[in-house]
Amino acid sequence: MVDLRSIKPLDEQAIYNSVGKTHRVVIVEQDRPFCGVGGRDCYRIQNNIFDELDAPVLRVSQEDVPMPYNERLEQAVLPNMDKLMAAVKKGLLRMNSR
Repeated sequence: MVDLRSIKPLDEQAIYNSVGKTHRVVIVEQDRPFCGVGGRDCYRIQNNIFDELDAPVLRVSQEDVPMPYNERLEQAVLPNMDKLMAAVKKGLLRMNSR
């Protein structure tokens, strides 16, 4: 797991080393999926070390809707553990189905 506390400068080598160990990537971010920082990181990983991947890069992000004011709805829109676990299982199942 790599926790990017800084995106500028971005420690790309730490990301690439982690991908080299696991050969899978799940990007989790509290941003919309369209044009988020995770999209940029996804591009860099696929562009620079594609051959290290055993499964597609998966992203868990905020739903692509306006942020609601209601706290319960807000929690449904944001990334959460259930969404993360579903993405991880999806990535593992894709590899096992080959």
